[in-house]
Amino acid sequence: MNAHLYLRASTKDQDANRAKVALEAFAVEKGLGVVGVYAENISGTKLQRPELMRLLDNAKSGEILLCESVDRLSRLSQDDWEVLKTTIKAKGLRLVIADLPTSHMLVQDKGITGQILEVINNMLLDLMATMARLDQEKRVERIKQGIENKKAADPEWKPTGKTKNIDLWKKVFALVAKHPDMSADDVAKLAECGVATVYRIKREAKTAQDQA
Repeated sequence: MNAHLYLRASTKDQDANRAKVALEAFAVEKGLGVVGVYAENISGTKLQRPELMRLLDNAKSGEILLCESVDRLSRLSQDDWEVLKTTIKAKGLRLVIADLPTSHMLVQDKGITGQILEVINNMLLDLMATMARLDQEKRVERIKQGIENKKAADPEWKPTGKTKNIDLWKKVFALVAKHPDMSADDVAKLAECGVATVYRIKREAKTAQDQA
C-alpha cells in the first residue's frame, strides 16, 4: 500500500522535515511504500496550505496520508477541520497518525473489528484536533497578554517584527515577472525558499498593484 508523508512546522526557524526519518521508518515497519513527501513551513490554523493541497491532488483512493501527530495536520477551526476530513474521505484516503495507535489499523482491513476501531479512531481524531486548536488559541492569547503587559509597563515599547529578506524578495519578484506561468514550486526551488514565501510575495505584489 502506498503512503504520502505530510510534514509541517509553523515557522522558518523550525525544521518541517524533522520527523521525516521517523515516519519513513514507521512506513517500513507497516509495509508501506512511500510515494510522496510533502513538507512545508506554515501555520496549522490555515486550511489552504500549498503542500497539503498538492498531496490531496496527487494521492489516489486507497492510499494513506501519514502524519506524525494530529497537530501537524490540523490546528484548524471546527468548520475547517470538517472540510479537511470531508476532503480526505472524498478522496478515499486513509488517515494514519503515527502517535495515534488506533489509526494504525487503517493500514489493513480487519472486518467488523476494524469498523468498530475506526469509529473509536474518528472520535479520538476529533478530540485531538480540538485539543490542538485550543492549545493554539491559548498560545496566541498568552502572546497577546505578554505584549499588553509590556506596553503597560513601558508605553513607548514596540514589538520588533521580522525584517524581510530584501534580496530574496527581489529574486522572487524577478522570477515571477520573467516567468509568469512558472509554478510556485519551481519559483521556490530557484529562489531557494519555501512555497509559502512565494505565495506571500505574489499576494503582496498583487495588493500593491491593485492599490497603485
